[in-house]
Amino acid sequence: MKIVVLTGAGISAESGLSTFRDNNGLWENHRIEDVATPEAFARNPDLVHKFYNLRRANLKNVKPNPAHFALAEAEKKFNNFLLVTQNVDNLHERAGSRNLIHMHGELLGKKCTFCNKISRIDGKLCKELVCEFCGKAGGLRPDIVWFGEMPYEMERIYKELLQCNLFVSIGTSGSVYPAAGFVEIAKQAGARTVELNLEPGEQKSHFQESIYGKASDIVHDFFGNL
Repeated sequence: MKIVVLTGAGISAESGLSTFRDNNGLWENHRIEDVATPEAFARNPDLVHKFYNLRRANLKNVKPNPAHFALAEAEKKFNNFLLVTQNVDNLHERAGSRNLIHMHGELLGKKCTFCNKISRIDGKLCKELVCEFCGKAGGLRPDIVWFGEMPYEMERIYKELLQCNLFVSIGTSGSVYPAAGFVEIAKQAGARTVELNLEPGEQKSHFQESIYGKASDIVHDFFGNL
């Protein structure tokens, strides 16, 4: 059986991380336009760096929850298992997931706007830092896919969706594309489609099955019964 799993902010929220966008339209009290676009970085790099530095530092204060560990166990159980996450935290890796795509980038990554090289970072970013590859300063930014940018590894993701037998969406609202359209692609390919969520997402009608509850409660049972 070939399985593709998509995870969203809901699975990390149970570990204490804020969801991408609160009900008031803000992201941790910031307007999306001020911290999550290339234009915002060009306009005020100090604010953008401060925002992501705080989020990166907060990773040390949270731990993977049972849903993260259940997915790592499922990867070991099934030979053909791909985890695609919209989350930029490292909780899946810390739980043991290895066959993983961060389609929206990673908090622990930095990207140079001059040479496009990506590398790891554990501490803080600032506009004075020099790129280790091209030697230029002022171009290092968080390796986050911002609004208006193309998510990572889309060609591979679409290929996997077209070949999968089971597609499972966990903890995502189904409101952000292209991830919101994954269920339709999998369904057209003949896959079984399942939504595991705290409450119905915007794509509920496209799933063949839905199970509602905390991910930390329902993910382990779902994969344990496959």
